[in-house]
Amino acid sequence: MATLVRPIRGLRPTPARAQDVAAPPYDVLNSDEARAKVSGKPFSFLHISKPEIDLPEGTDVYASEVYAKGAENFAAMIRTGVLVRDPAERYYVYRMKMGAHTQTGFVVGASVAAYDVNRIRKHEFTRPDKEDDRVRQVEALNAETGPVLVAYPAHAELQSIASTAARSAPDYHVTGEHGVEHTIWSLTDAASMSRITAIFDAMTALYIADGHHRSAAASRVAAARRGKGQPESAEYFLAVAFPHDQMRIFDYNRVIKDLNGLTIENLLAKVSERFTVTKADGQVRPSQPQTFGLYVGGAWYALEIDTKLVPTNDPVARLDVSLLQDNLIGPILGIADQRRDKRIDFVGGIRGLGELEARVNSGEMKLALSLHPTRMDQLMAVADAKQVMPPKSTWFEPKLADGLVSHVLD
Repeated sequence: MATLVRPIRGLRPTPARAQDVAAPPYDVLNSDEARAKVSGKPFSFLHISKPEIDLPEGTDVYASEVYAKGAENFAAMIRTGVLVRDPAERYYVYRMKMGAHTQTGFVVGASVAAYDVNRIRKHEFTRPDKEDDRVRQVEALNAETGPVLVAYPAHAELQSIASTAARSAPDYHVTGEHGVEHTIWSLTDAASMSRITAIFDAMTALYIADGHHRSAAASRVAAARRGKGQPESAEYFLAVAFPHDQMRIFDYNRVIKDLNGLTIENLLAKVSERFTVTKADGQVRPSQPQTFGLYVGGAWYALEIDTKLVPTNDPVARLDVSLLQDNLIGPILGIADQRRDKRIDFVGGIRGLGELEARVNSGEMKLALSLHPTRMDQLMAVADAKQVMPPKSTWFEPKLADGLVSHVLD
């Protein structure tokens, strides 16, 4: 009987090569940034996750030769012993430390069947072109190399198991982007592995935090191969599961190219019809939900929405990103579709409010809006309701490293 998660037989770098191999997730860098990062780093996993960097500049990232190059690089790292397959299935304890923040979870195989029936729950739409890209990458490598970040309802016994494992010497400890420390331990004790499987299997659901395209692609690959003699392990996709109360969501802010024909005075007047507007002495980083910052004309304003405008029973409409869209960005600035409208762009909170100021002060944008981060309980409520969040609602940090554990679909 299929379980919600299962151990996997990971393909991993040797301890001596782990620091060389570890790379940022494929989707946080463009090709030029990735090309610059691999200078002098022949074993960086970016050669597998973004193989266009080893082809002529300007190569279409969706060209068939890109996937073929990734497979060639992957095979070479296996052949030369940079990446080595573990001899038996196991779980892995994965700890990320970013400054004072630490989160500890498990690398698992997550059930495709559970994903297909929404037991592994989504909160975003996916784009067909992005799904197709991940399907082609998985098929080319016959492996899943980009883990899906998932959350599980915090469980004391799971944390105890993880903490006990983390008291031993790690398999490896590497430092990645933004100084994030990534540490991995193998967990091979049969009793502990059985208990992990049982605890997860008793859970109602897991929640995808980041990796909707990767999980959708895994489902498509499994469906295409089903009935063709694939092993049970191939009905599971690569995931890293953390307790929900350790995960950290940053604000995901907005910058907009124009004022929709309004003067600053007219804009503030219209905003004042729905928000309390207070001019601030400096940057406004909202400290609580339903409050926002507005930067325009070289000045910051603190906004607090009229509570009568906050829905009481709709988990999507109550999100700060929805309140801002429905009461300011849409009706006042005339941007109805944030996915497609070229007048709006998004700035992840890790870049700081200074990035918002810089983009407005440069003249590229006319105004910026800062938000309070979406909370994990809000994400879970949306997913439980089988709804989706507006675009760019969550920015998770720290981010997983690519290359530390891959899942071969043999």
